[in-house]
Amino acid sequence: MEPKSQLDGSRRDAIVQAALEVLAARGSADSSLQIIAKAAGVSVGLIQHYFGSKDGLIEAVDSYALRIIGTAMAEPTPPSATESIPEVGRRVTALFGDHLPVLDYVARQVVEGTAAGKAFFDAVASLGIQRWDDLSRGGATIDDLDTVWAGLNPLILTLGAITFRRHVDRYLPEAFTSPGQLSRWEQAVNTLIGGQLNR
Repeated sequence: MEPKSQLDGSRRDAIVQAALEVLAARGSADSSLQIIAKAAGVSVGLIQHYFGSKDGLIEAVDSYALRIIGTAMAEPTPPSATESIPEVGRRVTALFGDHLPVLDYVARQVVEGTAAGKAFFDAVASLGIQRWDDLSRGGATIDDLDTVWAGLNPLILTLGAITFRRHVDRYLPEAFTSPGQLSRWEQAVNTLIGGQLNR
Protein backbone atom coordinates (compact mmCIF):
# COMPACT_ATOMS: atom_id res chain seq x y z
CA MET A 1 0.00 0.00 0.00
CA GLU A 2 1.25 3.49 -0.90
CA PRO A 3 2.15 5.81 2.00
CA LYS A 4 -0.52 8.47 2.63
CA SER A 5 1.69 11.36 1.43
CA GLN A 6 2.33 9.59 -1.91
CA LEU A 7 -1.36 8.74 -2.28
CA ASP A 8 -2.30 12.36 -1.53
CA GLY A 9 0.27 13.57 -4.06
CA SER A 10 -0.96 11.25 -6.80
CA ARG A 11 -4.63 12.17 -6.14
CA ARG A 12 -3.76 15.86 -6.16
CA ASP A 13 -1.79 15.48 -9.40
CA ALA A 14 -4.66 13.55 -11.01
CA ILE A 15 -7.09 16.34 -10.08
CA VAL A 16 -4.77 19.01 -11.52
CA GLN A 17 -4.37 17.01 -14.76
CA ALA A 18 -8.13 16.47 -15.11
CA ALA A 19 -8.81 20.13 -14.35
CA LEU A 20 -6.27 21.23 -16.93
CA GLU A 21 -7.95 19.14 -19.62
CA VAL A 22 -11.47 20.28 -18.68
CA LEU A 23 -10.45 23.94 -18.48
CA ALA A 24 -8.59 23.71 -21.81
CA ALA A 25 -11.67 22.26 -23.51
CA ARG A 26 -14.42 24.31 -21.84
CA GLY A 27 -12.83 27.44 -20.39
CA SER A 28 -13.10 28.59 -16.81
CA ALA A 29 -16.67 29.92 -16.95
CA ASP A 30 -18.08 26.61 -18.23
CA SER A 31 -16.00 24.34 -15.95
CA SER A 32 -17.67 23.69 -12.61
CA LEU A 33 -16.07 21.77 -9.76
CA GLN A 34 -18.68 19.07 -10.40
CA ILE A 35 -17.53 18.63 -14.01
CA ILE A 36 -13.88 18.56 -12.96
CA ALA A 37 -14.60 16.12 -10.12
CA LYS A 38 -16.37 13.77 -12.54
CA ALA A 39 -13.44 13.95 -15.00
CA ALA A 40 -10.98 13.23 -12.19
CA GLY A 41 -13.11 10.45 -10.70
CA VAL A 42 -13.19 12.14 -7.28
CA SER A 43 -15.68 14.03 -5.14
CA VAL A 44 -16.10 17.80 -5.10
CA GLY A 45 -15.26 17.61 -1.40
CA LEU A 46 -11.85 16.11 -2.15
CA ILE A 47 -11.09 18.92 -4.61
CA GLN A 48 -12.07 21.44 -1.94
CA HIS A 49 -9.91 19.57 0.60
CA TYR A 50 -6.81 19.96 -1.59
CA PHE A 51 -7.45 23.33 -3.26
CA GLY A 52 -10.10 25.13 -1.20
CA SER A 53 -12.06 26.51 -4.16
CA LYS A 54 -12.23 26.62 -7.92
CA ASP A 55 -9.88 29.63 -7.86
CA GLY A 56 -7.38 27.65 -5.80
CA LEU A 57 -7.57 24.78 -8.26
CA ILE A 58 -7.06 27.14 -11.21
CA GLU A 59 -3.99 28.60 -9.49
CA ALA A 60 -2.57 25.07 -9.13
CA VAL A 61 -3.28 24.35 -12.81
CA ASP A 62 -1.67 27.65 -13.86
CA SER A 63 1.42 26.83 -11.82
CA TYR A 64 1.64 23.31 -13.24
CA ALA A 65 1.25 24.47 -16.87
CA LEU A 66 3.79 27.26 -16.58
CA ARG A 67 6.25 24.91 -14.84
CA ILE A 68 5.98 22.37 -17.68
CA ILE A 69 6.58 25.01 -20.36
CA GLY A 70 9.26 26.81 -18.36
CA THR A 71 11.19 23.59 -17.77
CA ALA A 72 11.09 22.68 -21.44
CA MET A 73 12.17 26.12 -22.64
CA ALA A 74 14.64 27.12 -19.91
CA GLU A 75 17.56 24.91 -20.89
CA PRO A 76 20.51 26.93 -22.20
CA THR A 77 20.50 27.32 -25.97
CA PRO A 78 23.59 26.88 -28.14
CA PRO A 79 25.67 30.06 -28.37
CA SER A 80 25.38 30.40 -32.13
CA ALA A 81 22.25 32.14 -33.43
CA THR A 82 22.05 29.73 -36.36
CA GLU A 83 22.09 26.77 -33.96
CA SER A 84 19.69 28.21 -31.38
CA ILE A 85 16.73 28.73 -33.74
CA PRO A 86 16.39 24.99 -34.56
CA GLU A 87 16.95 24.14 -30.89
CA VAL A 88 14.09 26.38 -29.74
CA GLY A 89 11.95 24.92 -32.53
CA ARG A 90 12.77 21.40 -31.37
CA ARG A 91 11.68 22.25 -27.82
CA VAL A 92 8.38 23.77 -28.95
CA THR A 93 7.69 20.77 -31.18
CA ALA A 94 8.48 18.42 -28.29
CA LEU A 95 5.90 20.26 -26.17
CA PHE A 96 3.28 19.55 -28.85
CA GLY A 97 4.19 15.87 -28.72
CA ASP A 98 4.54 15.49 -24.96
CA HIS A 99 2.27 18.10 -23.38
CA LEU A 100 -0.50 19.05 -25.82
CA PRO A 101 -3.16 19.54 -23.07
CA VAL A 102 -0.82 22.01 -21.36
CA LEU A 103 -0.44 23.97 -24.61
CA ASP A 104 -4.21 23.88 -25.15
CA TYR A 105 -4.73 25.21 -21.63
CA VAL A 106 -2.22 28.05 -21.96
CA ALA A 107 -3.52 29.05 -25.40
CA ARG A 108 -7.06 29.21 -24.02
CA GLN A 109 -5.88 31.39 -21.12
CA VAL A 110 -4.18 33.74 -23.59
CA VAL A 111 -7.25 33.92 -25.85
CA GLU A 112 -9.57 34.51 -22.87
CA GLY A 113 -7.25 37.20 -21.53
CA THR A 114 -6.96 35.75 -18.04
CA ALA A 115 -4.27 37.00 -15.67
CA ALA A 116 -2.28 33.80 -16.24
CA GLY A 117 -2.68 34.12 -20.01
CA LYS A 118 -1.46 37.71 -19.99
CA ALA A 119 1.48 36.82 -17.74
CA PHE A 120 2.49 33.93 -20.01
CA PHE A 121 2.22 36.00 -23.20
CA ASP A 122 4.15 38.92 -21.69
CA ALA A 123 6.92 36.72 -20.30
CA VAL A 124 7.48 34.82 -23.56
CA ALA A 125 7.15 37.95 -25.72
CA SER A 126 9.67 39.83 -23.55
CA LEU A 127 12.17 36.97 -23.73
CA GLY A 128 11.80 36.73 -27.50
CA ILE A 129 12.20 40.47 -28.07
CA GLN A 130 15.20 40.62 -25.74
CA ARG A 131 16.81 37.70 -27.57
CA TRP A 132 16.42 39.42 -30.96
CA ASP A 133 17.64 42.74 -29.50
CA ASP A 134 20.79 40.95 -28.30
CA LEU A 135 21.31 39.21 -31.65
CA SER A 136 20.79 42.49 -33.52
CA ARG A 137 23.29 44.35 -31.33
CA GLY A 138 25.77 41.52 -31.95
CA GLY A 139 25.41 41.90 -35.71
CA ALA A 140 23.81 38.46 -36.16
CA THR A 141 20.60 39.72 -37.80
CA ILE A 142 19.71 41.37 -41.07
CA ASP A 143 20.03 45.16 -41.14
CA ASP A 144 17.14 47.17 -39.69
CA LEU A 145 15.42 44.11 -38.20
CA ASP A 146 12.24 45.02 -36.31
CA THR A 147 13.14 43.14 -33.14
CA VAL A 148 9.70 43.59 -31.59
CA TRP A 149 8.03 41.69 -34.43
CA ALA A 150 10.95 39.27 -34.62
CA GLY A 151 10.19 38.37 -31.01
CA LEU A 152 6.40 38.37 -31.33
CA ASN A 153 6.05 36.39 -34.57
CA PRO A 154 7.28 32.99 -33.26
CA LEU A 155 4.93 33.32 -30.28
CA ILE A 156 2.01 34.19 -32.53
CA LEU A 157 2.86 31.32 -34.89
CA THR A 158 2.95 28.87 -32.00
CA LEU A 159 -0.25 30.10 -30.32
CA GLY A 160 -1.96 30.15 -33.72
CA ALA A 161 -0.90 26.58 -34.42
CA ILE A 162 -2.28 25.45 -31.04
CA THR A 163 -5.53 27.39 -31.36
CA PHE A 164 -6.29 26.64 -35.01
CA ARG A 165 -4.77 23.18 -35.39
CA ARG A 166 -8.14 21.51 -36.07
CA HIS A 167 -8.64 23.90 -39.01
CA VAL A 168 -5.05 23.36 -40.15
CA ASP A 169 -5.72 19.59 -40.11
CA ARG A 170 -8.03 20.05 -43.11
CA TYR A 171 -5.05 21.12 -45.22
CA LEU A 172 -2.73 18.30 -44.18
CA PRO A 173 -2.59 14.61 -45.12
CA GLU A 174 -2.62 13.68 -41.40
CA ALA A 175 -3.21 15.43 -38.08
CA PHE A 176 -1.05 18.49 -37.38
CA THR A 177 0.10 16.82 -34.13
CA SER A 178 1.40 13.70 -35.90
CA PRO A 179 5.23 13.43 -35.85
CA GLY A 180 5.54 13.97 -39.59
CA GLN A 181 3.40 17.11 -39.67
CA LEU A 182 5.00 18.56 -36.53
CA SER A 183 8.40 18.11 -38.18
CA ARG A 184 7.12 19.77 -41.34
CA TRP A 185 5.73 22.72 -39.33
CA GLU A 186 8.96 23.03 -37.32
CA GLN A 187 11.06 23.21 -40.51
CA ALA A 188 8.76 25.83 -42.05
CA VAL A 189 8.86 28.03 -38.93
CA ASN A 190 12.65 27.64 -38.59
CA THR A 191 13.10 28.66 -42.24
CA LEU A 192 10.88 31.71 -41.74
CA ILE A 193 12.61 32.82 -38.54
CA GLY A 194 16.08 31.97 -39.85
CA GLY A 195 15.56 34.44 -42.69
CA GLN A 196 16.02 37.24 -40.12
CA LEU A 197 19.63 36.24 -39.47
CA ASN A 198 22.74 37.58 -41.16
CA ARG A 199 24.03 34.66 -43.25
